[in-house]
Amino acid sequence: MDSKAWEELLATKTEPELIRPDEHGPRITVLLQPEGRTLSMPRCKTVWQLLKALDIPEETALVARDGLLLTHDLAIHPNETILVRKVASRG
Repeated sequence: MDSKAWEELLATKTEPELIRPDEHGPRITVLLQPEGRTLSMPRCKTVWQLLKALDIPEETALVARDGLLLTHDLAIHPNETILVRKVASRG
């Protein structure tokens, strides 16, 4: 995903749905596709932890930050916007 496509995607995000609003501390924004939902949630430390918190099996999603795909062991930093795109294999 090039930077222009990433910027266009960020421009389409909606008002975030708060996940666990009673938890204080760093938060992240998650763009969940194909549902088109925007979530604000407590920061997970890794991509793997994020997918687990969203109850999404890691083999069924692509995760990106600033238009670059992330591996499941990479860190997520406070206040980042992360794209989680669910994918399915069709045989």
